[in-house]
Amino acid sequence: MNASKIVFVLFVGSVAISGARADDQKPDERIDHARAFIADLAKEDFKAAAKDFDDAMVKAFPGDKLETFWKDLTAKAGPFKKQGEAKKDKAEKYEVVRVTCAFEKASLDIRVVYNNDGKVGGFFVAPGQPAFAFKPPPYAKKDLFRETEVTVTTGEWSLPGTLTLPKGDGPFPAVVLVHGSGPNDRDETIGPNKTLRDVAWGLASQGVAVLRYDKRTLVMRNKIIKLPAGFTLKEETVDDAVAAVELLGKQKEIDKKRIFVLGHSLGAHAAPRIGLAAPQTAGLILMAGNSRPLEDLIVEQYIYLLGQPEVPEEKRKEMLEALKKQVERVKDPKLSADTLAKDLPLGVSADYWLDLRQYDAAATAAKLTQPLLILQGERDYQVAMADFEGWKKALAERKNVKFKSYPKLNHLFVEGE
Repeated sequence: MNASKIVFVLFVGSVAISGARADDQKPDERIDHARAFIADLAKEDFKAAAKDFDDAMVKAFPGDKLETFWKDLTAKAGPFKKQGEAKKDKAEKYEVVRVTCAFEKASLDIRVVYNNDGKVGGFFVAPGQPAFAFKPPPYAKKDLFRETEVTVTTGEWSLPGTLTLPKGDGPFPAVVLVHGSGPNDRDETIGPNKTLRDVAWGLASQGVAVLRYDKRTLVMRNKIIKLPAGFTLKEETVDDAVAAVELLGKQKEIDKKRIFVLGHSLGAHAAPRIGLAAPQTAGLILMAGNSRPLEDLIVEQYIYLLGQPEVPEEKRKEMLEALKKQVERVKDPKLSADTLAKDLPLGVSADYWLDLRQYDAAATAAKLTQPLLILQGERDYQVAMADFEGWKKALAERKNVKFKSYPKLNHLFVEGE
């Protein structure tokens, strides 16, 4: 999970807007309300920002949680600068107002959700429109492959995806791409970067079929937030990756004996668990996967981010102390499913942390029989070289494992200083 990836989960409730019903409102009243909400956040008037929250939203943001959310956001994205374009869209029975906001370090979309009763159902933050258009990498040869839309289905969950097929009859070796943390799309879009699309097009140019899909937390977030409990790494990542492997196995163009899984970041951390659940996979590729506990990485990430010169020392100390207390709760043997999410790192539920506590990614990988390829950028501060060394140590006895690190690459496997 990437603490510097500025994407926050949607909270769905029902918030009254000054007692007005949806059919009584003017077309632009939703936008006005969303802009006012953001203005209150920017002024750090959290009481005013939360004045319309109903019981569900109050539970999602109890006490000073809204303030913590905003301070975490500005610690990563830099101080708020201004509001930009606002648009209103329809999503199922909800209306969503998207306001693109400029922060010092990033352009972010703050989206406020309204239901049919004229109430606010929640809000979330995601990367804004990139400052420039995506450019295919030079190794992608689009005349060598074609793409078709598919659906990855796991029980009641259906996720739209893309199958990238080399031109020709096949059967082709194939790879399932598994995203990192947050509500990622199939391309793992972060600003102008589309890490998984780059990988898919590069592999397809070399004769390898690739399946990528939108993440469950992106497509079904309204449904997920209403789940009573029990949402873990299995439901977030593992189940859908296994379903994608099974879907590939049903395609006539695919060599069923050569289906691989490639995970990036959290997807790489989950890869050994995926390999265990899908033993038919021919091998696993781990890009920037943590071998250490997630909560330890989050502390390291925050130390790095809060160490930037624009973060005041007092604020840095306050946020780190609060985070370390949350991490202590995760490690406490007394942690239970009743522990409130607000008291845990990133506001993630106790069920999620309890599940992770039972999963040792490196130890699981050591028990697998499939070949493994471990890749790491040496400039990565989100998943560090200590994790790369952790994989090496855990897998030292295995013969069918390869390791490669890249001195100039960061967490997105992009070169830089």
